[in-house]
Amino acid sequence: MPVLSVRLLGPLMISRDGAPVALPTSRKLRALLAYLALAPHPVSRSRLCELLWDVPNDPRGELRWCLSKLRGALDMPARRRVSTQGDTVALDLDDCLVDVLEVSRAAAQGIGTLDVERLRVLAGLFAGDFLDGLELERSPHFNSWLIAQRRRFSACHAAVLERLVASLPAYSDEAIAHLDTWVELAPFDTCGHLALLSNLAGRGEVGAAEEHLAAAERLFRSEELDFAPLRAAWRAIRDRQSGTSLRTACLSTLSPLVATMPTAPGPVEPSHASLAVMPFVEESGGTRGGLADGFTHDIITRLAKLRDFFVIARGSVFALAEQNIAPEDAGRRLNVDYVATGTVRSPSGRLIVSVELIEVRSARIVWAETFERRPDDIFSVLDDIGNSIVSSISAEIETVERNRAMLKAPSSLNAWEAYHRGLWHMYRFTQAENEQARHFFAQALQLDPTFARAYAGLSFTHWQNAFQRWGDRDRESALAFESAGHSLLVDDHNPAAHWAMGRALWLRSEQDGSLLELERAVDLSPNFALGHYALSFVHSQSGDPRAAIGSSDHSRHLSPFDPLLFGMLGARAMAHVRLGQFEEAAEWALKAAARPNAHAIILAIAAHCLALAGRLDEARGFAAAIRKTRPDYCADDFIGTFRFEPDAVALFRQGASRIGLN
Repeated sequence: MPVLSVRLLGPLMISRDGAPVALPTSRKLRALLAYLALAPHPVSRSRLCELLWDVPNDPRGELRWCLSKLRGALDMPARRRVSTQGDTVALDLDDCLVDVLEVSRAAAQGIGTLDVERLRVLAGLFAGDFLDGLELERSPHFNSWLIAQRRRFSACHAAVLERLVASLPAYSDEAIAHLDTWVELAPFDTCGHLALLSNLAGRGEVGAAEEHLAAAERLFRSEELDFAPLRAAWRAIRDRQSGTSLRTACLSTLSPLVATMPTAPGPVEPSHASLAVMPFVEESGGTRGGLADGFTHDIITRLAKLRDFFVIARGSVFALAEQNIAPEDAGRRLNVDYVATGTVRSPSGRLIVSVELIEVRSARIVWAETFERRPDDIFSVLDDIGNSIVSSISAEIETVERNRAMLKAPSSLNAWEAYHRGLWHMYRFTQAENEQARHFFAQALQLDPTFARAYAGLSFTHWQNAFQRWGDRDRESALAFESAGHSLLVDDHNPAAHWAMGRALWLRSEQDGSLLELERAVDLSPNFALGHYALSFVHSQSGDPRAAIGSSDHSRHLSPFDPLLFGMLGARAMAHVRLGQFEEAAEWALKAAARPNAHAIILAIAAHCLALAGRLDEARGFAAAIRKTRPDYCADDFIGTFRFEPDAVALFRQGASRIGLN
């Protein structure tokens, strides 16, 4: 057992070797301990003073007093746990049992991956709200943080209970006890009520189930929520509960009914991920409005334009926020997969925006970031931060969905999962993986013929076959064009459809049409990183090389960890060649070739650029690496792959002749 334990779920308690450690009655001291325990990195003294003290006579003096008391409670002769270096403060609790850190680690690992015993232990840690009973007057920054943490751990508690109930024997006393706690904790979570009703019916306690149903209906109606779908689900559970497991009953009755819940903006396809962006909050006083509301509107609009997933309309999320419903609770009411939430602070001379993306059913924080800028030009700053937030949310959801799809049996995938399974294979950039990607995109379209992004993905696989010479170029170019056309027919407002058509037209040497389609893609969604990259790719060969550099930089700014990052870098390298900037071209080409999924054509860009820069030994090294897999590779292969203007062709042939690739 650890020597020291800290309990923050419920009233704050510290114990050493099982014996309570006395603390002064100071609320600021307890608040400081909790904040430092959860801080991911050392915190500046000025930040702590701003957080906890309302400009008292000597905030740093009070902070020193609190730190001295924490040392008395936490430090040991051989271990100093309160660390002060320079102007920062941190706690070292690595070998202690800290309930909130245990829960945070479990959430980061994924609640759905935990076994029953671990779930039982976690459920036992929740002895109450985070810092139960603690409030600070005149400390709006801390109170905003405290509310956010209470929401976060409440959502984690609900996720633990949901997973634990699903893992326990159906109808057991333990399951019922956890279900009672779950619906008390999340009283508007439809899944919790359905699970409890199913369990009670399975135990033969239909009367108790009916009593619960009546109480739940009164609660829903008090909040002006439509109860009819839940009542219909109960009838379905009751009619066929005999011999049906809890999980089967809950899922089979919920799926066809959840789309009719009134808090969601219209029917929600079960095969697509969904997202709610809750109104951002002005941290000073915890109010909404002004800058924060405008910021929320902008992010919702930008995400909707990507058309990657369902985005809940702003009217629904603002209506729930007006009822002071926490984001995680709102996510469960809206039955969405993800919730994004954030705060906006404006201390003197700075704008600080903090954002979290949460997976609703597991309460896992998928992504979190803080953006800090000087608001010299407030509109430009907001645009820049908004770009980063939208691109990051889209990329993180795609990554989570892609990885989840990889863990499922191929025969069990729905259209959305098959599409993301295709993306996983597509980004491996080998012929065999590209064929696997084509198969899964085709599977997605068989399940959902109206899936525009799946058609765009299918077009990409044919484009790769033509570009990499993995198949007959003319045939694969025609198939890429055909698939892109289907994508446009399905959804002409989807940026990915125009991106696919733009690339297909490039294969057909129709540069003007290609640029028009790609510009349409980024007009539809300015945050569509692949559209900006494709513009860079086309301009780098036969368009405006300076525009290619700008588009390459913008695509990387929008998606700095993109699977196609090697292409973004390689396009910039080719643009520098056309500008006669060979040393710059070599440096960018080296960055492209260093990417782990860079293929032979990217290595060829590096070889030619290095040769033009006079770095012949490095260039010959790349040429040798290419010829290990393609022994006859030469300048004709390289030039035939692209659509260079004559001046660029002459330059690349000159580079090839220097290293024996002519």
